[in-house]
This record gives sequence, structure tokens and C-alpha cells, in this order.
Amino acid sequence: MLPIRSIIIVALTFFGVAEDFVGFVDLLEFLLRLLFVLGGIRVVLASQFAECGLNLSGASRFGNTEGLVVIAELCGHVGRKSLAHFAEILHPVQPMLDIRLIREQPDLVKSRLATRSPAHVETIDAILAIDIDRRAAETRLQTLQSDRNRLSKEIGKLRAQKLDSADLEAQVKKIAEEMEQASAEAESLSAKQREILLNLPNMPQADIPVGRDAADNPVVRTHGEKPVIANPKDHVVLAESLGLIDPDRATKISGSGFAVYTGQGARLERALLNFLIDTHTREHGYTEVSTPFVVRRECMVGTGQLPKFEEDMYGVDGGGLFLVPTAEVPVTNLHREEIVSAANFPIQYAAYTPCFRREAGSAGRETRGLIRMHQFDKVELVKICSPEQSNAELESLTANAERILQKLGLHYRVIVLCTGDMGFGSAKTYDIEVWAPGQNSYLEVSSCSNFEDYQARRMNLRFKGEDGKNRYCHTLNGSGTALARLYVALLENYQQPDGTVRIPEALQPYFGADKISK
Repeated sequence: MLPIRSIIIVALTFFGVAEDFVGFVDLLEFLLRLLFVLGGIRVVLASQFAECGLNLSGASRFGNTEGLVVIAELCGHVGRKSLAHFAEILHPVQPMLDIRLIREQPDLVKSRLATRSPAHVETIDAILAIDIDRRAAETRLQTLQSDRNRLSKEIGKLRAQKLDSADLEAQVKKIAEEMEQASAEAESLSAKQREILLNLPNMPQADIPVGRDAADNPVVRTHGEKPVIANPKDHVVLAESLGLIDPDRATKISGSGFAVYTGQGARLERALLNFLIDTHTREHGYTEVSTPFVVRRECMVGTGQLPKFEEDMYGVDGGGLFLVPTAEVPVTNLHREEIVSAANFPIQYAAYTPCFRREAGSAGRETRGLIRMHQFDKVELVKICSPEQSNAELESLTANAERILQKLGLHYRVIVLCTGDMGFGSAKTYDIEVWAPGQNSYLEVSSCSNFEDYQARRMNLRFKGEDGKNRYCHTLNGSGTALARLYVALLENYQQPDGTVRIPEALQPYFGADKISK
């Protein structure tokens, strides 16, 4: 609708006959109110009709989630805005939490976020204080708009009667200056509020266990039994003895936290990727997509990596582009700023990407080998659905990721993350951890999360409900799975006394053999 509306509005700029314009403004104001279902229109009538056309700006472009005031402006007394900027006004990036929810149910928001960190209570208070000031500035701006509109009509009448309108024109000019100040104040407050909101995490669902860290994550279920292996070797020893990886040359070309897979090791990596994609597309109904490995900044904001975690990301082009931290970012953003059809729910995508993260493990064993990498491969699962479906779809998505480990015959457990260990944007998360004998511990190979409308609000992703109103979608994603740690688990679980590694039956058609040997 925006391009059509823009053309119509711009075309109206050529109706520049001063004496007849006041009546036309009344019609224009009415039509614009219908078109945009918006709050107010301001029209500047001054002596420079021929010097500029109808200009557009937004009194509520400062992030007001409740509505938008579109300003039709002649002569540009208040700063002119381009149509490109106007498009941004119509579809602003929204913070996760609707300011109306914070305003109307502050105690609920505080209580939920306090289970993540007590500091969030003060943050909500700060947001509410800014909101009061912002709304007051916007109200003042709208009042000034009304005053200027009224005076402009009176000027038009005086001009039609060939009477002096200089005093009223002076008042209009003064009002324009006051509007500029009010606009700047509202915009500044809105930007401040939006920045805080963008750094505010999602609210955990009501039934999420309260806890401080991973030690408080309860086990939901387990599958299979731990293999009995006498003196198990870790994956680094196994991989180096079989010539599967070359850590020294990886360090030489890229530094620490990277891997070079060689020979059968590279073949195993490729076999796992194909196995993962085929399982999720052929058995679980996901549509495979292949996306770019570089995304725009707004995509990172949309899925919640920015602005909070920018230091952990690999930015290029001066921070305008980023290497993907996971396929979640490009795939979920496929539908940003769209109104998708509910008839297609759930929308399900599976995608492979390398993942790039600056995060480094603590000194010691955790940083050795393939467990914590700056670059690793992963197959990601993404779902888009209605709010009513999302919890059931989370269970389905988690089961899809579990099926990979079941087919490979690996022992694993599923845990639900407590409030203190949840990801920034998640409302509920299951982690799937596979047993690694060489580590004598469980390794996370999948994190399956329901973000509810957290991401959809940030990327303006909506669907039309049965009542005809646009609603925000719910988004979900999970690893299906992270390849490097799955690789570790396979080597350590299927190591043989003779130094070879057995290939699980489900993977043999992809690998082309039943074992890895020297």
C-alpha cells in the first residue's frame, strides 16, 4: 500500500492555488485519516507555495507503538523528510515488549523479568518514566498541530477576502518553531526508550523454572544408555590419529578456534550435513532453503543478536553487514516486514550455514578441539506460526532434533532452561545434550526455543487473524543439529579398541563405509 499512497500524496503537491487550498486541505485531511487511520494532520500555509511541494514527516516516528501521526506539510518549516524515511516511519523496528503491555501491566512484566535478573525491575521503571515524558511531548506536538491547522484555515479565509493575515502568519511561524522543539524532544525520548527496550530480554513463560544458572536446569527426559567404553579417548586424539583434522594448519591460516577437516574427516562432515538436511526435509516436512552467509544489520536486530551481543559477532563493511552467527538470522528474516498467510502455518524451514561467533571458551580443555569454535557448521530449523500453535510447535521442533540422535544411536538428555540460563530472546528453551565419553560429560548439540512474538515485533512479521486484524507471528528455532559437537559425539561414542571408529548404520549410505580407519 505504501507506494500507492506515496504516489497519491506526492501528486497532490501540484494543487498549489492558495485561495482554494484551504477547502482542499479539509478534504485531504479527511482522506488521509481514512487511508492511514492515524492521529492528526498538519498543514503549513505560508507565502512560499511555489517553492516546495507537499512534504511528509511523522510526529510519532519516535517509536510510538500505539499509532502514527502523519504530517502533510507545505513549505517545510519543520525539517523535511524523504519518502524513504517515511517508509521507515510506517514500518519501524519495534522493540520486543509492547510499551502498552509495560504501561498497563508493569507488575506482571517486572515479576517475569525479575526471575532473569532483579536489575530488570529498575529498567522497567526507567522505561515508564521516559514513556510519560515522551507521551507528554507528543501530546504537546499534536496540540500545536491543531493550533496551526486552525490558524492556517483562518489565514486562508482572510486571503480569500483580500484581507491582511500577517499577524496570524507570524503566529503560525512561532508555532512551527515550537513544534520543532517538541518534535526534537519527543524524538530524543523515543530513541532513548527504544534503545533500552531493544536491550531488554524476553519475558519467560510463567511455568519456566526459576534459577540462576545451568546447575538449576531440570532434566525433562533421557534417551538410551551411556556406552561402556574402557579408557575412552577424546575426539582430538582420535581425529589426529586417524588424520581427520589438522589443527596446526587451521591455526596457521585462521588462528585458534577454527578447524581444517581432511580426508575421511571432511567426508564425515559432508555426510553429516546431508544426513541432517535429508532427515528434516524428507521425514519432518521442512522446506530446505539456502541463504547468504552475510546479513544486514537490521536482520541481526530482528532476531535479537543486536545491539546487545555485537561484540560477539563478526561485523564487516563497517558494521553494516555481519557473518551469520546461525542460519536462524537469515531464515527467520526471510519474512521480515511481511504479512504471511495463516493458511501456511506452520511455516517450516531447514537450512545449512557455517556459523561465525567471536565467543571463546574459558582457558583449558573446553577450548581444545571441536567443542567451542569461532566457525562451525550447523543445520538450523525455523518455524513461524500463530501464538496458539507455538508451544505445540516447540515440542514438535524439539522432537525433530531428538530424532537425529535417535537415528544415530546416541545417548542424550533433554533439559529445560531455567530463567537465569535462558537465551536473551527466548520465552522457553529446551537444550538437547548428547553424551561424550571422552569428555565424561554431556555436550549441548541443540537449543530449541520459542521466542513468541519477540522477534516478530522486531522485524514486523505479522499474519492476518480470523477477525481480519493483523497479529504478530510467533517464531521458533532450534539446531538440527550443531555439527561440530555431533562430530565429537560420534567419534567418542563409536570408538573401537583397535583405534577405528564405527559409522552408525543410518549414516553409512552418506559416508560410503561402515567405519573410519587409517
